Amino acid sequence: MVVTNYFEQEASLTITSHKRIAPYLAAEVKALGYTVDEEFITGIKMRGTILDCIRLNLHLRCASQVLYSLKQFEAADADAVYHAVSEIDWPAILPANGYFSVTSNVLNDTINNRMYANLRVKDAIVDTMRKHTGVRPDTGSELKGTVVHLFWKNDKAELFLDTSGDSLARHGYRKIPGLAPMLEGLAAATIYATNWDRKSPFINPMCGSGTLAIEAALIATKKVPGLFRSNYAFMHLQGYDAAMYAAAYREIEEQVIEVPGLRIIATDNNPRAIENTELNAIAAGVDDVLRCKVCDFTDTPVPDNGGGVMMINPEYGERLGDVHALEETYAQIGDFMKQKCKGYTGYVFTGNMELAKKIGLKAKRRHEFYNSKIDCRLLEYELYDGTRREMSVAHNP
Repeated sequence: MVVTNYFEQEASLTITSHKRIAPYLAAEVKALGYTVDEEFITGIKMRGTILDCIRLNLHLRCASQVLYSLKQFEAADADAVYHAVSEIDWPAILPANGYFSVTSNVLNDTINNRMYANLRVKDAIVDTMRKHTGVRPDTGSELKGTVVHLFWKNDKAELFLDTSGDSLARHGYRKIPGLAPMLEGLAAATIYATNWDRKSPFINPMCGSGTLAIEAALIATKKVPGLFRSNYAFMHLQGYDAAMYAAAYREIEEQVIEVPGLRIIATDNNPRAIENTELNAIAAGVDDVLRCKVCDFTDTPVPDNGGGVMMINPEYGERLGDVHALEETYAQIGDFMKQKCKGYTGYVFTGNMELAKKIGLKAKRRHEFYNSKIDCRLLEYELYDGTRREMSVAHNP
C-alpha cells in the first residue's frame, strides 16, 4: 500500500520534456539544487517528494510534466493493471468527492486502444474508493483535478501521480499565439542554448507573437512560469495544504530581479504580430523591457557595440511559406547579420537545412531541436567586427 504521508515521502520522480530539450531541463533542475540521476531523450529522473514537485512545477521552463512514482509492477494485460492499481491506498491520495483523470503512454501487444488501459486504471481507482469510502469520485478527460498517469511498455508498468496536469511547456502568459508559434518551453531551451549573458541586447527580428523575445525577458529577470498559472494537479491531492504552494510561490516572487539597461528588441513587418507581441508582453509583465517595432527584419535596430545576441526564427517551408520564395529571405538574413550585427552572436532557428545554406555564412555550432515533429537546428554564427575567416562565404552552414 502507498504510504499516507506521501507529501513528504521520497520517491522516484520523472520529469518529462519534448525531444532534445532534456539537457536544458537537467540544467534547470541542477540549478535548483537537485541531483539528476538519469537523463534520457524526453526527460530526466531524480528523487524527491511531492513538496519538491510543487517547487519544480513552479520553476521549470523546459518541462512538460512532473511525475511522482506510486508503483512499479509487471503487467501482461489490462486485468493485471487493474489488479495492481487496486492495491494502492487511493483514499490517502484522492479526496472522496474529488475529480480525477487518467493519462497513459502504452505499448503492449494486448492493447489496441490506450483508452482501454485508461479505463481499467479508472475502474480500479473508482472501485477502490467506493469500497473504502462509499463514495464514487467524479472522473473525466479534462485535466482539472488529480491526474494519474500510466506508463506501460511490454510487461513493465509504472503508475504515477502527474503533479502538473496541463503541460508546463505552455507558460500561461501567451493569450494570442499568432500563426504557427514556437512552444514556450522550446523557446526557453533555445535561449538557454545561446551564449547570451542576460544583460547585453537580445535582438529578435521576425518576432511573430513575441515568444522568443518574451522568454528572453523572463529568463533575464528570473520570472518563472509559476507566476502565470494558478491551477496544478498537486492542488487536488488528499492532504494538500495551500500553505505548501504559498511558500513555493513566495520563493519565485522574491527571486525576480531588475536588469538595468536591458534591451530586448522585437520587430516584425506585420502590425498585427507586433500588436500581439505587445499584448503578450503585458500579460507576462515584461512590456517595460521589450522595445517593439513594425519594420522589415533588415531594418531592425541593432545597438552598436552591443555584444549581445541576434536570434531569428524564419519560416522554413514546412508549415509556412514557400521554399523557393524563402531562398531570398535566407540570403538577406545572412546579409543582415554581416552588415548590421557585427560584434553579436547570430542564431537562426530553422527546420530546413537546404534553405540555411542560402545564409552564406559558416555556422560555428549546430544545436539540435525538434519543433513539433520537425527536425530543426539552431545555427550559431560568430559575427566579428572587421574581417575574419569565419565571416567568409561557405557552401554549407
